[in-house]
Amino acid sequence: METRSNTFSVIFHLRKDRLQDEQLPIYARITIMRKRIEIAMKQKIKPDDWNEAKGMAKPKKEEFKILNNYLEQMRASYVDCYREMTLKKKVITTETFRKAYYGEDDEDITLIKLVTYHNQDMKDSIAWGTLKNYFTTQKYLQKFLRDRLRRSDISLKDVNYKFVMDFEYFLKSFKPLDHHKPLSNNGVMKHMERFRKMINVALKNEWMEKDPFRAYKIKFTKYERGYLTEKELERIEVKSFNIERLQFVRDLFIFSCYTGLAYTDAMNLNPTNLLRGIDGDQWIITHRQKTATSVKIPLLPKAKDIIEKYKNNPKSLAEGSLFPKISNQRLNGYLKEMADLCDIEKNLTFHLARHTFATTITLSNGVPIESVSKMLGHTKITTTQVYAKVIESKLSHDMQLLKQKLSKGLLGVTQQDMSYNDIKRQADNLT
Repeated sequence: METRSNTFSVIFHLRKDRLQDEQLPIYARITIMRKRIEIAMKQKIKPDDWNEAKGMAKPKKEEFKILNNYLEQMRASYVDCYREMTLKKKVITTETFRKAYYGEDDEDITLIKLVTYHNQDMKDSIAWGTLKNYFTTQKYLQKFLRDRLRRSDISLKDVNYKFVMDFEYFLKSFKPLDHHKPLSNNGVMKHMERFRKMINVALKNEWMEKDPFRAYKIKFTKYERGYLTEKELERIEVKSFNIERLQFVRDLFIFSCYTGLAYTDAMNLNPTNLLRGIDGDQWIITHRQKTATSVKIPLLPKAKDIIEKYKNNPKSLAEGSLFPKISNQRLNGYLKEMADLCDIEKNLTFHLARHTFATTITLSNGVPIESVSKMLGHTKITTTQVYAKVIESKLSHDMQLLKQKLSKGLLGVTQQDMSYNDIKRQADNLT
């Protein structure tokens, strides 16, 4: 028999690895947020006398009825403990539950407890690359507490606006002792953004009465997204490399330039992602790991050629993937080497290929921004507008076309043939 809520369940079972005198010990398995603890009931029973489906003894003897009554009382005590913790709005994990049940509960909810709870709770729902950033923010918070406040933790009720501002100043003034560069403004803002999301968890659970971020503004510095021009891209495409690893890295980079796929999504591709699209041609159909959104990309000829090149690669076949696996760190390191050999002065990273697809390959060639947004897997078109700025040559080309049309009469007809609203509508369509 099982007691269950959305996040809490109790079942009784036998530990089959602890047979003694033909009997097995009974344990309570308590599950909280998909994490388990087990508590010994200090009772034993023969396997033949146990109903595994119901999690209780077969009531054929009076002593088993007494045992079942005892187990139900224990179940009720676990449920009562969970309900009491819920009513008191405590952080409930397997560890805090165990402490509360055995009277070792710490009443105060602290910042580090909140951060640990958040990161554990998010572990199965977000990508490792994103979760890793939350752990980095946690390290900065711990360092701030240790270096500036001379303590290892702080009660959530003491996390106020001043604490938030002091933490921001700490991040901006922090000077790493190793080879890492100091945090940029945007790097600081990303940590503050993640910290605010953690605080929001406390607010939603009513572990805090006031929002310390209520008057705080996160201010990102806006930068133009980098990309390769058509000539720079061509320089990489025609370059001959004698080193096999650079050939492979170049091929992966070019593949992303013609598909817009991010590193993780490109590495996750396998033959099942190659399907016939609505036009009967070959498409990539997959999901972005970062956002879990569906992505459908009609394959351009150069992307097809690269897929064909690695179709029978032994490493690809062994891994069941379209391309041999390589870490993002090594990939970006080799791209720096490739940039030097191709006389590319820009900071060449694999993500730059995604920007190049958005600008040089698609938007600059008249592909509507709505279509580009779909292929990039964005959930908002405003995200695409940030990623893909139309380059100057496209603007110049569009304006030249506009000049030609205006010199012949708007859109090739005289103004007498069109109403004012028609003229305005078509002029708006050209902008």
